[in-house]
Amino acid sequence: QVQVVESGGGLVQAGGSLRLSCAASGRPFRISEMAWYRQAPGNERELVAAITTGGSTKYADSVKGRFTISRDNAKNTGYLQMNSLKPEDTAVYYCRVSAKTYDKWGQGTQVTVSS
Repeated sequence: QVQVVESGGGLVQAGGSLRLSCAASGRPFRISEMAWYRQAPGNERELVAAITTGGSTKYADSVKGRFTISRDNAKNTGYLQMNSLKPEDTAVYYCRVSAKTYDKWGQGTQVTVSS
């Protein structure tokens, strides 16, 4: 059973940085894509960034130039480096790990950006 655990959230002032981590365990073989989503209160969950095994990336327009997604395939771990954070980035951030035979979400990590 594949499990996904996020870490690295917290409280930061506007303009600051945070690095989120996403660890997949339980024999998460052949991961095709790792992605970060976020959901703010009253809003739908939205895609923030995604990365394929080959390193192709995509970003939401709202985070381009500020956030960077990366992954360590050997460790089955993904990262989201968030710079120049804004209050509107405040949300619960979720990691999603996808493969041909499974699609798993983590429980989420809270990111709060104060103005």
